[in-house]
Amino acid sequence: MSKWVRAHTNIALIKYWGKENEEFIIPKNNSLSLTLDAFYTDSKVTFDSSLKEDQLILDGEKQDSIALKKVSTILDIVRDKADFTDFALVESINYVPTAAGLASSASGLAALAGAASAAAGLNLSSKELSRLARRGSGSASRSIYGGFVEWEKGTNDETSFAHPIDNADWDIGMLFIIVKQAKKDVSSRDGMQRTVATSPFYDGWLATLDQDLTDIKISIAEQSINKVGAIAERNALKMHATTLGAQPPFTYWTADSMLAMEAVRTLRKEGYSVYFTMDAGPNVKVICKQSEMSKIKKALMSYFDEEQIISAKPGPGIQVLENE
Repeated sequence: MSKWVRAHTNIALIKYWGKENEEFIIPKNNSLSLTLDAFYTDSKVTFDSSLKEDQLILDGEKQDSIALKKVSTILDIVRDKADFTDFALVESINYVPTAAGLASSASGLAALAGAASAAAGLNLSSKELSRLARRGSGSASRSIYGGFVEWEKGTNDETSFAHPIDNADWDIGMLFIIVKQAKKDVSSRDGMQRTVATSPFYDGWLATLDQDLTDIKISIAEQSINKVGAIAERNALKMHATTLGAQPPFTYWTADSMLAMEAVRTLRKEGYSVYFTMDAGPNVKVICKQSEMSKIKKALMSYFDEEQIISAKPGPGIQVLENE
């Protein structure tokens, strides 16, 4: 039965950057994220025997075959599990700027996994949904759950999935500084491949990840915003450093990205518990205390317009929207 399903974005604090297996999207390292309430995707899937091909309607516009590729990968898996061959109409409403480093693929493919499996009558567990979402986008495996989530890299399709580690029901939040909403010049997928293949810094990045992961999980258990933020900030800078060594070199940073990072450092010197992280895009996410968010946002308005700064709290896992 077709139902609208909602999944929220997640922002990685320990980054996923590099695939061990491209076909099955098996990562080279474990990653850890926080699901946020501010950005999400709603999707509905309708399998229809009269359709001649899969169709994707995103924000009211029919998408081309390139946009459909990841979608059809998930739909094919669902069709195989449900043992039928009907094509599908996928309707999605994206409350996230697409391809701007704000995890739109994470929420989008997680919502699709939930909607497609529901439409096919599959009663998949959260673990199975995480594995399914991963086949469309690696980070989508984490958006099945709310709060802090770890994606176990595993070694194959069966063992690579995410699981929740903490509900984030403590004084932590995030501010998004939107410096650019346009589609980025180098996609996450292409940037990842180029970095793994050519950057001499990549092995050094991988060598430090296990310790980062261990340390941040201890810090989450301690509910220490300063320790969590410091580890996440360092991890993000190390990830972005690998892109500067790629051939040809590239960066996701803009002048405004650097301004935002410097603004966070200034606020930290002034006594606020603030740290930044960035994914494969120019926008900056500020890890902070929920109790200080309004003051920090006001301070950031000295650098950016109010509409560029979006407040977010820890968000829920995947949801079926019964009333839509």
